[in-house]
Amino acid sequence: MSMLQLFGMVAAVIGVMAVTVPALAQERPADASNFYQSDKVDVRKVTFKNQYHMDIAGNLFLPKGMDAKGRHAAIIVGHPMGAVKEQSANLYAIKMAEQGFVTLSVDLAFWGGSGGEPRNTVSPDLYAETFSAAVDYLGTRPFVDRERIGVIGICGSGSFAISAAKIDPRLKAIATVSMYDMGAANRNGLRHGVSLDQRKAAIREAAEQRYAEFEGGEPKYTSGTVHELTETSTPIEREFYEFYRTPRGEFTPEGASPLTTTHPTLTSNIKFMNFYPFNDIETIAPRPLLFIAGENAHSIEFSEDAYRRAAEPKELLIVPGAGHVDLYDRVNLIPFARLTAFFKDNLK
Repeated sequence: MSMLQLFGMVAAVIGVMAVTVPALAQERPADASNFYQSDKVDVRKVTFKNQYHMDIAGNLFLPKGMDAKGRHAAIIVGHPMGAVKEQSANLYAIKMAEQGFVTLSVDLAFWGGSGGEPRNTVSPDLYAETFSAAVDYLGTRPFVDRERIGVIGICGSGSFAISAAKIDPRLKAIATVSMYDMGAANRNGLRHGVSLDQRKAAIREAAEQRYAEFEGGEPKYTSGTVHELTETSTPIEREFYEFYRTPRGEFTPEGASPLTTTHPTLTSNIKFMNFYPFNDIETIAPRPLLFIAGENAHSIEFSEDAYRRAAEPKELLIVPGAGHVDLYDRVNLIPFARLTAFFKDNLK
């Protein structure tokens, strides 16, 4: 059984259970605004090095009229797993910049405009390092107060931001949105839908594929978003398709292929099996944590798990009527007011 088949099966099981997720493809919601732009914000494309001398690409957003001689609070925003900064992260960064914060959306290493080969590689350590490298960059800007830097991690980046915060106390306030624990999702599936035997089979397949690629074979890709819908497509497949494969959120970075967007390599994706971002999450305290999840999100279990394990101060905010992908771009559902208050209170 391939990794793609494995997680497709899990999605099918959860799709039956998660009856609140729409079963049919929907028209783009009227309040979906992934590619939002603002005349209140200036944007600069930036590139900086991580600790391993890899290029990290970002978009730096500055409130228009900002006092360039002052030192301002800043927020880093990380995109969903398999996405790029142009998908969800830019929206959050612009909206928070409108509230007076300096913000920086980043591409994780191996994705989008950031460096790293082969493309679409999974490396939880280097994903976490992306956030620390972003702190390096922001904390050395003359207009940023390095003691007032926070982070928003969306979907998979929620778990990567937590992983970074555990060993980087320079991240002073941490918020996650529609968080996926990418380790638990790969080990156990949603709602523990993956058996130990299925997990071992996936590990064996990835290990065998290493031989093929070592001898010059083409890489295989796994999971990610389906490229077409069928009568048997699950509600979760449809939910992601409606964002990643339609004009609502579709974006292919320069030099990438539409056929590989959102898909990590099979041989590297298995590294998530060793990723435990919530272990020792309590050590982040007394820095505050805000977990935001949709009431109907198939991923809500991960935010609930992190909240249970975390120490105070912490908050779990459930958005009524929202699903997982709704909080990527539906501006009438995303609690920007709460995010603004959280960072203003904790990045004083």
